[in-house]
Amino acid sequence: MKIVTFLFTLLVINTMSAQSTDAFFTDADVFFKEYIKNGRVDYAAVQSNPESLDKLLAVAQTIKVSKTDTKTYQAFWINAYNLSVIKGVVAKYPVKQPLSIKGFFDKQKHAVGGSSITLNDIENKKLRAVFPDEARFHFVLVCAGLGCPPIINEAYIPSKLEAQLQRQTKLALNNPSFIRVKGKKVQISQIFEWYNGDFTRSGSVLDFINKYRGTKLDIDSKLSYYPYDWTLNDVK
Repeated sequence: MKIVTFLFTLLVINTMSAQSTDAFFTDADVFFKEYIKNGRVDYAAVQSNPESLDKLLAVAQTIKVSKTDTKTYQAFWINAYNLSVIKGVVAKYPVKQPLSIKGFFDKQKHAVGGSSITLNDIENKKLRAVFPDEARFHFVLVCAGLGCPPIINEAYIPSKLEAQLQRQTKLALNNPSFIRVKGKKVQISQIFEWYNGDFTRSGSVLDFINKYRGTKLDIDSKLSYYPYDWTLNDVK
């Protein structure tokens, strides 16, 4: 009888957890659709009406996702990162760039996923360290600077995550502002410099870029890095 009771309790807990996670993804999707415009965030609108963001992050604080449920885990932490970035900016808005906020990435803590965690820890410990072969994270984690690939007006959803990762990576690597080609001289984002090891696990940086490009870069291309633009990705 005790075993039956235990199993029933476990089932109830798992069901409630799944419902909370599903609700989080649904509400996050609504939030992004309302406040993201053309790859930028309407920080002023969020600041004037913070209830939906606060509610989302309150739910995110209680959710615990398992690494074994890969897509749910990845989608949760990607959304949690992007929402926490917005929350951090809104708390100090107006600002010119996220780096204007002391400790924005490495000191400020966010209550997410049952822990108190920095943005750098979400990126590096919850995602990159757990899935070292998944370089596409760099095209969906949005740091609030214009140098980052644009944020999208939808949540990352487990059932669509593979397609979303693929789409956003292709969009970035085919964007002439992100990959700047002049003959055999190619300027690329400093993202490829800072996280070089993520992009060279099975070849060169050039190999990685060409994997997702429609028009391939010449194999003899000379790569260099253009300065990262930390200007806030605010709506205009």
